[in-house]
Order: sequence, then C-alpha cells, then structure tokens
Amino acid sequence: MIKELDRVVLTADLPEHGLMSGDIGTVVLIHRGGIGFEVEFLALDGETLAVTSLATSQVRPIGTGEIAHARTLELV
Repeated sequence: MIKELDRVVLTADLPEHGLMSGDIGTVVLIHRGGIGFEVEFLALDGETLAVTSLATSQVRPIGTGEIAHARTLELV
C-alpha cells in the first residue's frame, strides 16, 4: 500500500511535464482512499519540476534492489 510521503516510480511517460517512465516522485496526497495520488517530482538539486495527479496505474512502489539514475530533463 502506497502512503503519503512514499517515493514512487512513474510507470508511464508524462511528456507534458518532461517526465519519463522510471522517474521517481514523492506522494504528497492520496485521493479518495487510494484511487489516485498527487505526486511531486523534484530535480536532484531540490527544484520542483512538477506536481501532478496520477492514477494508481501510473505509479508503483520502489522495489528492492532498484537504483536511481540521473538524466537531464527535456522540457517540451
């Protein structure tokens, strides 16, 4: 179960925000008992890149043994 302040992995590209599947965000709000989430995505320097509402199918918990990967955000 995903809770507020959990880090989650994006499972779908969000080109309108320059985000790609695999990017990591933080749940800042859970919508109506878990039907969706408000997720904040940050650059590694702490700058907020996007805060967006996502369906449960668009995020997943971070799995054991996964490693973060840095990339430059491609703004559209």
